[in-house]
Amino acid sequence: STWGHLTLMRASIAITLLALALCAAAKVYFQEDFNGKWQDRWVVPSKWKAASELGEWVHTAGDFYGDAEKSKGIKTGNDARHYGLSAKFPEFSNEGKDLILQFTVANQQNIDCGGGYFKLLPTGFDQDSFGGDSPYHIMFGPDHCGPTHRVHAILTYKGENKLVKREIPADTDRFTHLYTLHIKPDNTYVVSIDGKEKQSGTIEADWDMLPAKEIKDPSKSKPADWVDEAMIDDPTDVKPADWDSIPEMIADADATRPDDWDDELDGAWEAPQIPNPAYKGQWQAKKIANPDYKGPWVHPMIPNPDYHPDPSLYKFSNIGGIGIEIWQVKAGSVFDNIIVTDSASEAEAHAKAHFHDLIAAEKAMFDKVEAAKREAEEASRKAAEEAAAAAEGDDHEGKKRDC
Repeated sequence: STWGHLTLMRASIAITLLALALCAAAKVYFQEDFNGKWQDRWVVPSKWKAASELGEWVHTAGDFYGDAEKSKGIKTGNDARHYGLSAKFPEFSNEGKDLILQFTVANQQNIDCGGGYFKLLPTGFDQDSFGGDSPYHIMFGPDHCGPTHRVHAILTYKGENKLVKREIPADTDRFTHLYTLHIKPDNTYVVSIDGKEKQSGTIEADWDMLPAKEIKDPSKSKPADWVDEAMIDDPTDVKPADWDSIPEMIADADATRPDDWDDELDGAWEAPQIPNPAYKGQWQAKKIANPDYKGPWVHPMIPNPDYHPDPSLYKFSNIGGIGIEIWQVKAGSVFDNIIVTDSASEAEAHAKAHFHDLIAAEKAMFDKVEAAKREAEEASRKAAEEAAAAAEGDDHEGKKRDC
């Protein structure tokens, strides 16, 4: 009917307008793919460390990649160095909105010890002095040291840096990986790697920001007559009268006196002692269930008077920059594809274009690079063997001539 047709049209228009409104509301606060004049947008701190302690950032796609141009990022270029870099952007607050920090990192060097995390920074920070002691709002990303490979997720609350309590494993291979931290205005969060959720929960439960909701009642203590022994000795069990008469060690009945034994020199011969197979050990009464057992005593809990819920744990009021300050023993990590946004769809679209659409090609190139490396190593080995054989032949001929 005409009325039904009009209703469908109106619904379609409403959905379209809603979608447009959502798109218009989505905000990308910062985005960096390290193309073009990226060095004009970033500052290396000049007052943080001596120049000799700082490593060089190299603009490259690395040894293997999905696309020669799209995959270009910044790589740590020197072993055993500190690395610092920061960029500013217009101040914003995530109050009432989602906050997503996302980036990629490829540890192509088989990282053994080093960081790979970014920090969201407060407005007005000093880029020349930015370093490990600079205040920050959020620190997020992988960290590797020896056998420990974890994703750091640190949120600042009332001036203190709070590390997430539940450990999130970080990837340890040499490929590019996508790290995403999504903080929501309902005080929940999601950490994803390569677009797959690895951990989620509430900020209150997974960070030690607030006092405990309950505490042990200080006015209560375990009663003096509380019985918490589940088992007791059987009072009817009696030790046998001959129990202690059985010795632990006895003379070895199979031992014989050596033929060369001299009583005057060696003393009177005695058979060596061996464990007594009849010895039963120290006697212990059998155990029975304690009829007076009350179970483990549980301390009564009461509401904590110091606990006050905070619906704004997620909120940061003056986000105005992003930075990275790390130490790496073995350099070679490629950082790229940073986005800071309030839109999950924007982050997903960015991830698709800069990670998901390229990772298969990167892995295929890695296989080719590794195959070529193996072929070169095999050719080098054969050449060395042939050279050694030829040298041995020349030496043999020389000795024949000398003869």
